[in-house]
Amino acid sequence: MGQLTYTSNTPAHTNAYLLPVVRRLLRSAPPPARVFDLGCGNGTIAHEIATLGYEVTAIDPSVDGIRIATESFSDCRFAVGSAYDDLSIYGSFDVLISLEVVEHLFYPGRYARTIADLLKPQGIAIISTPYHGYIKNLALSIFNKWEAHHDPLWEGGHIKFWTRPKLVRLFEEVGLYENSFHRVGRIPPLAMGMVVSFKKRA
Repeated sequence: MGQLTYTSNTPAHTNAYLLPVVRRLLRSAPPPARVFDLGCGNGTIAHEIATLGYEVTAIDPSVDGIRIATESFSDCRFAVGSAYDDLSIYGSFDVLISLEVVEHLFYPGRYARTIADLLKPQGIAIISTPYHGYIKNLALSIFNKWEAHHDPLWEGGHIKFWTRPKLVRLFEEVGLYENSFHRVGRIPPLAMGMVVSFKKRA
């Protein structure tokens, strides 16, 4: 997993358009369901979920992020770790969330397998990543925004650019099928992100 730098517990700008959808999707597994946050950053979303009454375990490879999360929020269990680790020590979960993570990964197949292993049968995975579709990609080309969008000088930046079909294929290969799809931020054809929920087969 890519390792970002955190200096405070300030929420990411993406929280504004991701959290409303996450809250709606969580209704299918009401509290006190167990939730795992894979790639929790500085812990702000894990904390928001815990305030709803969920039992939240959250990990991130950033030592600074986990330190800030632990110091800021006492209602979650935080630990340093990544999708490439053996996470079986944490048990199994009703819901797994992983927001704005998959675009940073060299080995998305290992990530998807880890998610499948952490979920209980019929468990739900809530995944978000920047949205890419034909109209948005065309707009980036017309307005000459590709260099900025794929900026190689961005430390810890995105290394994979996902479409809905590719993301669905990634999780189908580990036994999770698409449950719902949501484009978020801006109008749908130019959405900033997508949130896809997947359900594990029984």
